[in-house]
Amino acid sequence: MAPQPSPAEISQVIQMSVAPVFLLVGVAGFVNAFVARLSRVVDRRRHLAGLLRAPDPEREALMLEEVGILDRRARLVHIGITLSITTALLVCLTIITVFLEFFLEVAQPQLVGGFFVLAMLCLVGSLLAFLREVFLAIRSLKLSHRDTTGPRRPLTDDGETP
Repeated sequence: MAPQPSPAEISQVIQMSVAPVFLLVGVAGFVNAFVARLSRVVDRRRHLAGLLRAPDPEREALMLEEVGILDRRARLVHIGITLSITTALLVCLTIITVFLEFFLEVAQPQLVGGFFVLAMLCLVGSLLAFLREVFLAIRSLKLSHRDTTGPRRPLTDDGETP
């Protein structure tokens, strides 16, 4: 029968798993930010869809262009959420593997390292998706100041010009 691990040894394993847990908290906050951005995109998309039912011919092209940007933003947010949640799952697998290694006394450093590297790659992908989505949001903002007739007039939420 294998000797029981001491509380000190278990404590060391718990300490090793604390850093990835902090990463999980950060990723959860990031997912929350993505969800908030997705909510804004969906609301704006629905609003524009309503305006396009009876479009102002001067503004229709602008609204259609903004709808296209909103669709791309939604796709990027979806990718970002997927990658962030994949990051969280890989971090969880890393923590589980560390504990299993300890209790089963089987060293699998490549597995732990592999899970962590994959988690970091997913996090980088998620950050890149977030950055691209922010760039598109800024482009959409600039678009709202452009007008097909020439002078700059902002497009308000109700489709009217001030």
